[in-house]
Amino acid sequence: MRKLSYLFLFCCCHLLSFSQLQTAADGDWTKQLLLLKNTPEADAMIRVGDIDNLSFGWAEGFNPFSGRNTDPHGYPWEPDKTDAAGTDRIMVPTGYKYGSEASYEGYTGSTERPANNPVPVSIPLNGIRDITATAASLQLFIDDFQSPEFQKKFQFRINGQRFIEAEKIINGVNQGGPVGKLITIKFTGEQMTLLQADSLVIFIDDPVTDAGDGFAIDFVKLLINPKEVLYKGSIKGTIIDEATKKPLANARAEVKDYGMVQTDAEGNFLLQAVPAGLNIVAGSATGYSSAQKQVDVIEGETTEDVILELKRSGKVTFNNTTMQEGDNLVMKNIQFEVNSAVLLAAGKLELDKLAVFMNQNPSVEILLSGHTSSEGSASLNRELSLKRVKSCKDYLVSKGIDEGLITIKGLGPDQPIAPNDTETNRAKNRRVELKITKL
Repeated sequence: MRKLSYLFLFCCCHLLSFSQLQTAADGDWTKQLLLLKNTPEADAMIRVGDIDNLSFGWAEGFNPFSGRNTDPHGYPWEPDKTDAAGTDRIMVPTGYKYGSEASYEGYTGSTERPANNPVPVSIPLNGIRDITATAASLQLFIDDFQSPEFQKKFQFRINGQRFIEAEKIINGVNQGGPVGKLITIKFTGEQMTLLQADSLVIFIDDPVTDAGDGFAIDFVKLLINPKEVLYKGSIKGTIIDEATKKPLANARAEVKDYGMVQTDAEGNFLLQAVPAGLNIVAGSATGYSSAQKQVDVIEGETTEDVILELKRSGKVTFNNTTMQEGDNLVMKNIQFEVNSAVLLAAGKLELDKLAVFMNQNPSVEILLSGHTSSEGSASLNRELSLKRVKSCKDYLVSKGIDEGLITIKGLGPDQPIAPNDTETNRAKNRRVELKITKL
């Protein structure tokens, strides 16, 4: 059990009183709900929660968007009833049961049910109906997430739908105390469809594991059609073979959605224009399992060298094909009704094989990508391809596969494997591809 070492800790530096701070990107920081259009960051910004470091205020000169950690603050604190629901309060995942022998930390030990139950954050969308949303991202100022230390498996849901990419970021964060930091997460095509609802209801919880990793959220921002990242830095590092410690040339370093580069002959890489705040940098190479590390990116600075050590990938066999992490395979016989996402019997049989494979290999994570031929509107084809792989994902989940192991992407006609000049070739382009993303 972790000691409650921060229970009565207050930072010794001078804290600014929470006053009328105002910026072009965020407007009045005291507002609990704010919509701004045509900001330096995006076509529209909706923020829920005030920008006040959980009501503790900011150290003099501190910029919460710079990527720097806040100073440690005291806890527990009494939530202000005027704060937006789900913000500025300690929350303890529902998987933790008080009175159990499971490990817990200060936020958990200093609070009690039901006051510390997780609370969703709701972002109203009615004010952006005049904007055509082609991209979106979320920014959250998070506090005291320690997933790697406590082996938590947080679920990040929007309108009840799990956001797997967000979960991977949250579950890679190890803040190690009552400190806050900004994270930025881009929407995938699957999340973009949720913008058609009246609101986005964001709910973070771990109902599965029993460790008591309490957390808090200062504010949540939704950016519609994001522009240039205002606060950014660079990540430098080296990718090496874990066994030999030798550098890996032509390996890939990536911050999801914000850039991928290849290593040079000495295994070195430099990722630029990465959003300030907590980021997860992943390394991968042919024949190796991927590895990742949490990195603090500070605005205008380059990180110290990040070392990513890759292990040789294991191998699995699916449909008589031997595959390693990173390998792709066209799923044969995945069939749908014409201009529809309804699976035909042959497609279900093929997915039954995949379900058996995943049950036999429970550590495997996959990406299903949908592809079409080029007839008709490219945007409608992308939408159709996304709906089709969503049908595949839903079918696998119905067979008992954890949806957290499956990500999907609808690419429409963007990645043909044959010319779209004959019906035979167009049929080849109408496909679902399987990629092993983790083994």
